[in-house]
Amino acid sequence: MAMTTNGLSSKLIRNIIRRVNTPSPTTTLTTPRFRSAQRTTINTTSTTILQPPPPPPPVNAAGAVTDDARDTIFDFDNTKGLFSSVSTGKLLRSAANLNLAAVEPVVDLGMWVMRSRVMHVGLLREIVLGVIKHTSYEHFVAGADLEETGRTVQKLWESGLRGMLDYGLEHAVDNQSCDSNALQFVKTVESTQSLPPSSVSFVVVKITAICPISLLKRVSDLLRWEYKNPTSTNLPWKLKTLPIFSESSPFYHTLQKPSPLTADEEHDLELAHQRLVNICNKSIECNVPVVIDAEDTSIQPGIDYFTYSASVIYNKGQKPLIFGTIQAYLKDAGERLFETKKAADKMGLPVGFKLVRGAYMWSESKLADSLGVESPIHNSIGDTHDCYNKCAEFVLDEVSNGPGGLILATHNLESAKLAAQKARDLGIGKDSEKLEFASLYGMSEAMTFGLRNAGFGVSKYLPFGPVDQIMPYLLRRAEENKGLLSSSNLDRQLMMKELKRRMKAYVGQGLEETENQFKSQAGSVVKLN
Repeated sequence: MAMTTNGLSSKLIRNIIRRVNTPSPTTTLTTPRFRSAQRTTINTTSTTILQPPPPPPPVNAAGAVTDDARDTIFDFDNTKGLFSSVSTGKLLRSAANLNLAAVEPVVDLGMWVMRSRVMHVGLLREIVLGVIKHTSYEHFVAGADLEETGRTVQKLWESGLRGMLDYGLEHAVDNQSCDSNALQFVKTVESTQSLPPSSVSFVVVKITAICPISLLKRVSDLLRWEYKNPTSTNLPWKLKTLPIFSESSPFYHTLQKPSPLTADEEHDLELAHQRLVNICNKSIECNVPVVIDAEDTSIQPGIDYFTYSASVIYNKGQKPLIFGTIQAYLKDAGERLFETKKAADKMGLPVGFKLVRGAYMWSESKLADSLGVESPIHNSIGDTHDCYNKCAEFVLDEVSNGPGGLILATHNLESAKLAAQKARDLGIGKDSEKLEFASLYGMSEAMTFGLRNAGFGVSKYLPFGPVDQIMPYLLRRAEENKGLLSSSNLDRQLMMKELKRRMKAYVGQGLEETENQFKSQAGSVVKLN
């Protein structure tokens, strides 16, 4: 399909990359000068809406969203409207679990127990798994299998939300486990056909589950070496792809020239590619896009290679089938994002990004420190926030006027507010299918329902699997979000406020019913007399 692109000077490109990567003095989002002029068409299916859409934000005489509307993305004063779709029982359990998870010593103890020898003693293991199942598992996991998870998706859909199905698999080490995992991903995609149309926004795929970790490391090393030494490196197995590195990317993982892949390794790589192809073909058949998770920088180049080579094959028209993940806590995130988008524009491809902050800060910094090199992580949390917000701003501008899509995965209220304000200014709403907010199941509920009420598409990340299989996931989530759970009390405060409101309403209703009953009885006595 013929595409057109804007002519960009090298100076302009450098300015945009610098704007994405350097902190700004304010937290407001501005419109970048770079805007793609691409136009394509795509066949899309209509979305079934079970609930009436919220009213549009107020506009002025010129048709622009008013300042008051932009400043009122969230209405946390009205807890009745915020939690209208949550039963009192669910609200009580959620408040209890979040209050428990906010106590760091309790989380530390739980993590220690799950890693200790206790888990190798039959009876004790069953007791621990039972406690986990009725606390953290019930709160953060969507179900043990596709049937239970489907019921969770149905409940979310009825409350105006969607689900991102994430089978709780960790790293695979051999082809047998990779084949089994790939089959489960295909079944997960197939399961969406028995659910309400569009109730599943994405199926999450982990490349680490369909390609052995050792091979991903080898591929990443060779890709790094090729980028730094393009004329002296030959990779006969390499498929056409989008940019994987930028000049600021970390290359210290590969300090010497790696040996070429062996015949067996090339065969295993082809098997891994075929597994991803099978998943993508099923996704096309079922009309549900795929988002590929990110990992640490030692294997991320290999993951991006799989992601972008599949994107070249499958992303067509306006709406991408494959979404990659950009981790904004990395110093090269903004530059890589821009380079990938620019290359996709030249190739006429719609590109999809999921934007996250990142989850491997401790291990990344520890490795860099051990090698005596600069950490790939931003120097401050403020720099990470700034990078995330500017990357979101850039992609929103791009997709508002061209093909592509963006998943904003965040638990940060300020980032969500800034992006929502920007999206409103650009006219990007729920029906555009250009933007989807996302957060982990069981977390940031107030933000989730607030964005839903403001008229945006919102999904919950739904990990699922048997409790013993998903324990590594729970451990990792506990480590990643321990500080967040202990420091962010908005959900807990609003849930308790709503529970108190419901209790007062219930007591008041009971008193009113008693009073009416008394009056009725008194009236009957008067009539008899």
